[in-house]
Amino acid sequence: MERAGAARDLALGYVHALNAIDEAMRVAIPSLEQLADVLGLARSRRISRSGHIGTYSYTVHGAGCRFVSGNGTEVDVDFAADGSEVFDVWRLRWYGLSLPEPVDVTDEDLRSAVRSLQPLLAEVRPGWFSVAS
Repeated sequence: MERAGAARDLALGYVHALNAIDEAMRVAIPSLEQLADVLGLARSRRISRSGHIGTYSYTVHGAGCRFVSGNGTEVDVDFAADGSEVFDVWRLRWYGLSLPEPVDVTDEDLRSAVRSLQPLLAEVRPGWFSVAS
């Protein structure tokens, strides 16, 4: 039960961190309608593909972006075609390992934890999850 609780807390922590990043980005870039707009800004060269916005460093990659907070916590997220934030177990594990006090849980425990958090989280395609709207 302890592992399951740690995995669940990790998934909830990731969602909380993602929400904090979204809020910080909207404060720093008032024209941002959704976090996924960072991709368009980078592609149009209105912002660099990597740099600092607010209290976060960021690196745009492929279909997503990796954000790193001042304490080194990493949140890597991809964006679906509609701009929604999507993530997989690998991103959750990486987030957990980057915490000031690292949390290492198995992929199996993370998958179970994320699925237990439905309807808060939705599986948008096999192995990929999003915060339900």
